[in-house]
Amino acid sequence: MCHCALFSSLCFQKNTTARLDIETPGFDDILLGGSPPCEMYLLEGEPGTEKTTLAMQFIRAGMTRGERGLYITLSEPREELEGSIRPRGWDPSEIPIAEFTPAEAGISPEEQYTVLHPSEIELATTIQLLTETIDSMKLARLVIDSLSKLRLLASDAMRYRHQLLALKQFLLDAR
Repeated sequence: MCHCALFSSLCFQKNTTARLDIETPGFDDILLGGSPPCEMYLLEGEPGTEKTTLAMQFIRAGMTRGERGLYITLSEPREELEGSIRPRGWDPSEIPIAEFTPAEAGISPEEQYTVLHPSEIELATTIQLLTETIDSMKLARLVIDSLSKLRLLASDAMRYRHQLLALKQFLLDAR
C-alpha cells in the first residue's frame, strides 16, 4: 500500500501571494519557487521514499520564517519520528508534532465496541480531533501523515473519498 501525506499551506493572510519556500533543492524548483499560499498537495509514495523528511522540511522552513506549523502523525509514533529527525541534525523539540493514536488503543476488552465496527467510531473520532486541533491554532503550514491511516479506517473507497473531501473543505473554510 502506498502511503500519502497531505501538505497544506493555510491562508490566514488573505492578500498574500508570496510562495512558501520548502528549502528543498529540486522540489522548490518543481513548484516554481515554493508552494503557492493556500494550496494543498497530496504526496504519495512507497515507504522509504522520504515523504516524512520532506514533510518535516516543509514545517521547518516555515518555522524559520516565523510561521506557525504543525506536523500531525496518524501512523508513526512520535519516538520513531524523532529518531528519524536526529540523524539529519534537526532538534525534534523544535518541530511541533501532534500524535494521533487509535481511540481504541489501550482500553480494556470489555470497554471496546461491540455494536458498531470500531473503524466507524475511530474514523469519526480521528476526523473530529483533526479538525478541533487545526481549528484551535492559526497555522500557516500543516502536514497530515499518513492519510493511509484514514483510508484503513474508512473501510471503503467511497467513504475515504468523502472524508478527504470534507477535510479539504474544512481546510478551505479555515482560511
